[in-house]
Amino acid sequence: MGRMNDQPARWTQATVYPDMWADPDDDPRNSEGTGPDGELATLQGFLTDYRLTLRMKCEGLDAEQLARRSVPPSTMSLLGLVRHLAMVERDWRNWISDDEPLPRLYGRRDADFDEAVADQALVDAAYADLEREQAATDAALAEHPDLGKRLGKDRTSVRELMVHRVEEYARHCGHADLLRECVDGRVGQ
Repeated sequence: MGRMNDQPARWTQATVYPDMWADPDDDPRNSEGTGPDGELATLQGFLTDYRLTLRMKCEGLDAEQLARRSVPPSTMSLLGLVRHLAMVERDWRNWISDDEPLPRLYGRRDADFDEAVADQALVDAAYADLEREQAATDAALAEHPDLGKRLGKDRTSVRELMVHRVEEYARHCGHADLLRECVDGRVGQ
């Protein structure tokens, strides 16, 4: 019996464990030995791995594939996720600042997804935005190594913000798994 839809067949580059995204020896997220010491280092490690996971999910796709809204009626796309996370990184800095809020990165609400179109210049700009906003948020938080310290007008603790960052990336990496599988069938861990 033939397939009932035009979805791509599932595939992976892994050979040792065919249900994984990459073989363990090739996975840049894998590290040998004991995990990091302390809560802050642990949170930073998980955040780093989820950031890398998002990039891996987008790797090897062209502008059209990155912008494809592959789960209608949702406007979510891999490119939209990159733009959304750049915007969220900027918003997190607003949480911990006593200054006037930084402007929305992409203007109106939902522009991060709605305006994620298949244009290589827009893709390049989204990755540049994400790198810049991640670095700026990391730098702002590096000034506050005490996880219990409360910052900003709402007195958000550094711990709450760090956990929220890990949660946000983890949730969107789950979305990225499904989006990528719909684009070209690639599955992953």
